Amino acid sequence: MNMIMLAYSLVCLIFGTTFLAIKVGVDAGAPPFFSAAIRFFLAGSLLLLWCVWKGKARFSLLLRKELLLTGALLTFGTFSTLYWAEQYVSSGLAAVLSATGPMMILLLQTSLLRQRAPRRSLLGCLIGFTGVLLLVLPSLVIELSPLWLIGCTAVLVGECCYAAGTLYSKKVTTTFKEQSPVALNAVQMMYGGALMFLLSFAAERPDPETLLSLPTAGSLLYLTVVGSMVGHTLFYWLVAKTNPVFPATWLYISPPIAVFVGYLFYGEPVTWITVLGVITIIAGTVLVNLEALKHMLKRQRQPAGLSDTDLADSANPSHQAPQRQSAI
Repeated sequence: MNMIMLAYSLVCLIFGTTFLAIKVGVDAGAPPFFSAAIRFFLAGSLLLLWCVWKGKARFSLLLRKELLLTGALLTFGTFSTLYWAEQYVSSGLAAVLSATGPMMILLLQTSLLRQRAPRRSLLGCLIGFTGVLLLVLPSLVIELSPLWLIGCTAVLVGECCYAAGTLYSKKVTTTFKEQSPVALNAVQMMYGGALMFLLSFAAERPDPETLLSLPTAGSLLYLTVVGSMVGHTLFYWLVAKTNPVFPATWLYISPPIAVFVGYLFYGEPVTWITVLGVITIIAGTVLVNLEALKHMLKRQRQPAGLSDTDLADSANPSHQAPQRQSAI
């Protein structure tokens, strides 16, 4: 449990800063698709080479169509839309819209996978999203325009891909349970990055001078090493060890982190509405994951012969009764 909570805390901290890092790079003139492609393809390549060197993976993983589909959903679908949208919406608003991810996961579980979601999980998602709105909306200056509306829609479309990719990645990690989650994550990032390269070559004309500027290079370096190599590897590991909803609730924690960083480094004001939003977010997150947290607390009293896989399945509310499965 300690490792799971440590990994979850790091994911929240890392991902909570990536929205601003993306915005910094895009505002500095970096082509959104091309910079996202470099980030994920480079991070995935380095991670895969490390796994092969350590004997934890083989290059034959690149031939698996399951990882191509995971990369198309979890990396390409999610981040091509997010990077493009942050040209027209603020990083705070992007974080708010991205917080719909856990709700979309539960919606897909109940509608497409025919899995019963506990009412408190649905209620927790609504409470958490309400907290995000309380936290971010007072500081947003919304200028209605066609591109603004399209940007908001793009983030929501990306979150649909994110939800589908998160659920499908659980199936992939089960199918390839003998493979390292780091290697699986690396390959799907490579595929997602490759697809974004194709999109960039069709839609953009990257300027080398812009890519070498300090804001762009710094943003790209942070997002590649910390955001992708560390953050997404930890996230993929959490999905394998727990359930799809629990890791996805970092989307509720990222706005408080953004507010704290803004207050600490930029002197941005913190009001009573901010405090109320943070409390609401934490309450919603706990409610969504109450059953999973209870099961993980029992790890310390794990009976002999009970495997980690059994515990991971028991931590997933959707596995508490046989359900009809269907691939996304």
